[in-house]
Parts: sequence; structure tokens; C-alpha cells
Amino acid sequence: MFITTPDQQPAILAAFAYLHYLISSPMRTLLFVCSLLFGLTGYSQSYTFIFLNARSDKPELPKEEVDKIMKGHMDNMGRLAKEGKLLAAGPIDGGGGIFIFNTASQEEAERWLSTDPGVQAQRWKVEILPYQPRTGSVCPVKEPYDMVTYTFIRFRSNIHKETVGDYPALLRQHEKYLKQLSMSGNVITEGTFGEQEGNILVMRGEVEPEVIEADPAIKGGTMLFDIKKLWIAKGSFCEK
Repeated sequence: MFITTPDQQPAILAAFAYLHYLISSPMRTLLFVCSLLFGLTGYSQSYTFIFLNARSDKPELPKEEVDKIMKGHMDNMGRLAKEGKLLAAGPIDGGGGIFIFNTASQEEAERWLSTDPGVQAQRWKVEILPYQPRTGSVCPVKEPYDMVTYTFIRFRSNIHKETVGDYPALLRQHEKYLKQLSMSGNVITEGTFGEQEGNILVMRGEVEPEVIEADPAIKGGTMLFDIKKLWIAKGSFCEK
């Protein structure tokens, strides 16, 4: 038996409710324990991260119609930014781009996103993920924008029956490796998409694939990665 103060009770009740949810899935239990052991929880500010992934199968449209859709896309981005809903956005090489919305609610993010003419026209394959920055943060930037180019690395969890046994130890080593990279001074921001969705790393300058391939989780097969270029307004990740 333990004694709680009144201000502790809501958090404790919420924790018990979540533990009840966890026991229905061994995988969720494993990943929850990993997050407690390896410090992946407890970050104060949460956002919603949107990937607008390029589609090779998007419908062919007349140039005039594409131009109209993209103008509407840009105008809508400006409106959402002025309303304080869209905090950061930028294109990625190879097509597509990212949004970071000022909400932790996926439903709210979906409503905001649904106003985009490009999304309405299904010009991209959309991913909506919870996001917590752990190095750096997210800051709105006012016009005029100073656009910069960063290296954008996305880590994807690769958990299946062959890798799940190694996941806890390799996840811990992955986090340690990211902290070592952060100490180099080249990391702009790093953040997580949650227990099963991986994370991102944004860095200054060119990053050779060998640097990321040296990550123990990549070597062990529990994570995969992509390296691309991101164009974004300077200061979007609260960097100087």
C-alpha cells in the first residue's frame, strides 16, 4: 500500500488506466517498458508531424490545374501559419514535404490538413504522426523567410519476430548514439514519433550514409533509415 497526495492522484489513476491498456498486447508492453528504461517519455511539448510523401501514381493533370492546386496549397499554408496552426513546413528533395502542426490531437490535425487543396486532390501520400522534439524544438518563423538546407534523416522501426528480441538493447544503443551525434554541434533537432514509429534527425551540412549506418540499431536491423535534403525557414527548429 502507498499514500498519495491529492495532486498526485490524477496522474496515478491515469498510469493505472494505461497499464490496463498495455497488458492486452505484449508488444505494447515491451515498447512501454523500453520507453521507461531508455528515457523516451517525459518531453513537455507535443506536436503533430505530417509527411507529404511523393506519389508515383498520382493522376496526370493539365499544367494549369496543377498550378492552381499548388497556389491554393501555398495560400492555405500561409493562412494556417497566420492562425498559429502550422508552425513549420518545407519541401524535401524527391518531392513532397513536411508540416508540423501546433496540436497533439490527430483529429484536429486531420481537420486542418483537410483544407489543403493539394491534399484534397490526393497529390501526396499523407502520414500523420505524433511528434515530440528532444533536441531543439519547433518555433514559428515570421516573414521574410531565410530558407536553408539541412540533411533530414528519418529512422523507421523495423520490429518483427527476427528483431524483437534485440530491440530493447539496440534501442538503448540507438539513443546513446544519437546523443553522441548531438554533441558534435551539427544536430539542429531530433525528435520521436512514438514507441513504434521511429524518429527524425536534422543536421547541418552533408551527412555521409556511413555515419548513420554506424548506428547500432541500423547495424542490428531493428531500424531502417532514409537520408534526404530538407528546405525550411531558418529558425523553424529554434536554431540560431
